[in-house]
Amino acid sequence: MSLAQTQRAFSAWLRTGASDDAMPFGSSALPGLAIYQNNFRAQLADCLEDSFPQTRQWIGGEAFHDAVVHHVERVPPSSWTLDAYPRDFPATLALLYPDDPEVNELADLELALAEAFVGPDAEPLAAERIAQVDWDRAILRFTPTLDLRPLTTNAPDIWKTLTGEEMPPAAALLPEQAALMTWRQGEMSRFRVIDGAEQRGILLTRNGLPFAALCAQLVDEMGESEGVALGGAWLGSWLADGLLTDIA
Repeated sequence: MSLAQTQRAFSAWLRTGASDDAMPFGSSALPGLAIYQNNFRAQLADCLEDSFPQTRQWIGGEAFHDAVVHHVERVPPSSWTLDAYPRDFPATLALLYPDDPEVNELADLELALAEAFVGPDAEPLAAERIAQVDWDRAILRFTPTLDLRPLTTNAPDIWKTLTGEEMPPAAALLPEQAALMTWRQGEMSRFRVIDGAEQRGILLTRNGLPFAALCAQLVDEMGESEGVALGGAWLGSWLADGLLTDIA
């Protein structure tokens, strides 16, 4: 076999552990291959254990271990770095716990915070820039670590109590679907739960809609007084949270 063929065969065997995939290496290699595969899977399992401590605490160590085993056996790494392996785990939890959506949303929160922490650096907008802005033309630039994910449960409240070593609330569905907003501010990952209207406003603005046009849409939908007030409140919170890096 060529080197490329050997690498493909070894990768296939690591994923499946099937005897047919081990045949190219000969029977004498089987004991060593088994040791290597055990170490490989143990590294993947340790990665998931380290990445989702609050999810583990929420569903219990045994249930979490079963979910990890299920995931490791069915989902091979898709990247050269082990840091990327946790990305598909919330989807596995969604399949394993279809009647408990807070489980995968709790894992999704932990994943989002971790990814925000290692995201690209960006300086928040300087306060002195605000007075110079032409708000009739302003286009807002958000920090590159900003991420929005759908949210249907009180998973953030569960996370807060678990990290604070307090008694968590019972899982509950939100009255209406919201969004989980995560980003990094300085050296700390942060999150905030926002409603669908603010989520839509951020998406439109991030895609290039001028802030004045966003406010005009809010006025059309809510009336002048409420629309202008809501647009101003959003802008104030985005600035306070360090979400804006520039205004074009």
